Amino acid sequence: MVKSISYPAQARALLALGLPLIGSNIAQMALHVADTVMVGRYGTVELAAVVIGSSTFFVVFILGSGFAQAVMPMVASSLARGDEVQVRRDTRMGLWLSIGFALLTVPFFWWSGRLLHAVGQEPRVAELGQDYLRIAGLGMLPALVVVALRSLLSALERAGVVLWATLAGVLLNIFLNWLLIFGNWGAPELGVKGAAIASVATQFLMMGLLALYASFHHELRRFHLFVRFWRPDGTVLRQVFRLGWPIGLTGLFESGLFEAAAIMMGWIGAVELASHGIALQLAAITFMVHLGLSNAATVRAGRAFGMGDVEGLRDGARVAIVMSTGFAMATVIVFLAFPGLLIGLFLDPANPQGGEIIAYATGLLAVAALFQMADSAQVMALGLLRGIHDTRVPMIIASVSYWLIGIPVSYILAFRLGMGGIGLWLGLVVGLVVAAVLLMLRFWRWRGSEVQPA
Repeated sequence: MVKSISYPAQARALLALGLPLIGSNIAQMALHVADTVMVGRYGTVELAAVVIGSSTFFVVFILGSGFAQAVMPMVASSLARGDEVQVRRDTRMGLWLSIGFALLTVPFFWWSGRLLHAVGQEPRVAELGQDYLRIAGLGMLPALVVVALRSLLSALERAGVVLWATLAGVLLNIFLNWLLIFGNWGAPELGVKGAAIASVATQFLMMGLLALYASFHHELRRFHLFVRFWRPDGTVLRQVFRLGWPIGLTGLFESGLFEAAAIMMGWIGAVELASHGIALQLAAITFMVHLGLSNAATVRAGRAFGMGDVEGLRDGARVAIVMSTGFAMATVIVFLAFPGLLIGLFLDPANPQGGEIIAYATGLLAVAALFQMADSAQVMALGLLRGIHDTRVPMIIASVSYWLIGIPVSYILAFRLGMGGIGLWLGLVVGLVVAAVLLMLRFWRWRGSEVQPA
């Protein structure tokens, strides 16, 4: 029988892994914030186009990232069993599936303007959104490879290198944005196209840094990750696929909830959509902390699952949930106390519509404070369930919570009851609360013998 460690030891282990992951998540988010801030200083219509374009990219990225994310719990469990060959097999097939998905997305991004028109975006916003996506879509392959390598390195508890690679990407992204959006130092003034080029270059830099580390670090060479990479492994490919596709769809259902909100906000107006983008960016920054803790909980749960340590798994879950809840409570206070200061960071003081955006986004940020607790709970439950290789039922829970409850409630409150953007965001709160409750019940009702490794 495996002896469980104490709560303080669980907390130290979780933080040792979680802090670099939180840092890398925030740094990754900084890439998107940089685009929003710098394009926001370029123009309101351009900001709306990047908001809708980057949201569309993110939805597709989330769907494809399920295979890469499946690498994390699979590698963690393989390591717990001492099976290093399986670590290589899991990671390689996660990379195979990620690369294949990325190649399939190229036509979608190239003709994305028709989709943006079809969902009711203003013609100029849709045109600029397509310009952005035709370039940014080329970054899908390196972006997914980064997730797969990040999953491997996190499971190996080497998340620090992910943080440093992401920070390097942030610096490159900011510099290229400054150079290409505004045409500084004699570079062409490309606007939204410049932001897209910067994003693609950043993703390739991060992929290269992580691939070099995973290949040549003296303690990781034993995995021979890229040796005869072209050789297929049908058994493991199917295992990664079975565990990964529900993860991707679960992420799609959640991100699709916010994408649908962005589309509906676009029906209201460009100022409202820009306000939505800023408020959502602020909420997403705080979410990165919960996501980092959730990723760390996945690794810790995956290792406990691989060793058959059910008691240690539950103890680690309690620690992770307490940490995430504490941060959510602090976020509520900040959002309610300093809305104008936070929103103003994203706007040029000379923007003639800045006052309208700040006023509208302040109301949205107040609603965002409401769903902090629910959002932290649902992502933590998902991370713990993935650690025990349980992904299909959570996918169903997400689909019901977000699409059969959250989106209809948002539409009814916003348009049928005339509550506008505030009502739209209140619908998001309802969907997140339902998901949090059902996912937490799913995890705590698990008895240790109901789910088998993929």
